[in-house]
Amino acid sequence: MTVTSVDKNYDDLTLTLIADFSAPIDRVWQLWADPRQLERWWGPPTYPATFEQHDLTPGGTVSYYMTSPEGEKFPGWWRIVAVTPEESLELLDGFSDENGNPKDDMPVTTMRMQLTTTDTGTRMALHSVFASREQMDQLIQMGMDEGLAQAVGQIDDILATSASRQQA
Repeated sequence: MTVTSVDKNYDDLTLTLIADFSAPIDRVWQLWADPRQLERWWGPPTYPATFEQHDLTPGGTVSYYMTSPEGEKFPGWWRIVAVTPEESLELLDGFSDENGNPKDDMPVTTMRMQLTTTDTGTRMALHSVFASREQMDQLIQMGMDEGLAQAVGQIDDILATSASRQQA
C-alpha cells in the first residue's frame, strides 16, 4: 500500500497523510489535474467520486459527489487557493447540498497537497487543517482519516495500469 502514515494532531488541529509512489512527479500530478483520473481514486473504494466541475486555477471551483453502495449521493466542493503545477495544491474542502451549494452546518477544512521527488519516485503529503477541535472530531468520527487512506491506497493500481499501457 502506498500510504506511509496518517497522523492526527489534536493540538495543531491537523490530519497529515504521507504516501510514496514509484512514479515520477509529473505522473502523480496528473492524478489531480485530470478529473477522469481523480475520479478513479478520490473517495473510498465503495464511494466512488464523479467530478462535475474541475478548475484547478487559483479562485477556481471543483464540484463532485461520491456515490454510496446504495446509490445515495454525497456532494462536495473545493475552492482552489493556490496551485504550483507538479508541486503543490492548496484548497478549501467542504460539503454541498443536493443543489451544489455549500452546507453551512458542515465543517470546511484547508487541505495542502505537496509533491516531492524521492530516490524511488514521488512522495505526496496531504495536510488538512481544521477550524476547531469540534470540527476535527466531527470529521474523524465520520471516517475522514480512514476514507482518505483508503482513497489514496487506490493510486498504486492506477499508476501500475498506466505504466503497463505505456509499455504495450
